[in-house]
Amino acid sequence: MPSSPTDPNTPIASRPLRDTGATLLTFSGLAAAFGVASCCGLPFLLATMGIGSAWLFGIASLAAPHRPLLLVIAAICLVGGGALQLRRRAAIACAPGGLCAKPAMHGMTLIALLTGFTLLTIGYLYA
Repeated sequence: MPSSPTDPNTPIASRPLRDTGATLLTFSGLAAAFGVASCCGLPFLLATMGIGSAWLFGIASLAAPHRPLLLVIAAICLVGGGALQLRRRAAIACAPGGLCAKPAMHGMTLIALLTGFTLLTIGYLYA
């Protein structure tokens, strides 16, 4: 009888979607954190660096009414993505060719986590 993907005895190679959870949560949190920071904190930061931020007006006007919800969503997604990233990192075995076997994907997810937490902090403090 074939085993199900949720069975703990199932090989890791047959559970490819489980490895994408950290990446999906991280990039969802990054998008929500960008929406939170687009109204006040991000334009201030970009202006400090001498970069124009007029293009953020459209995003900020859409995200501003939903700011508290975006703060909560970004925090939950980024914490969840970070927890899954640590859990994936602590896994003993990783299937060759799987998503967790690619160091570039791990690095991109880590950079996105750090960027998301930075944007979330900026959006929370400067609004």
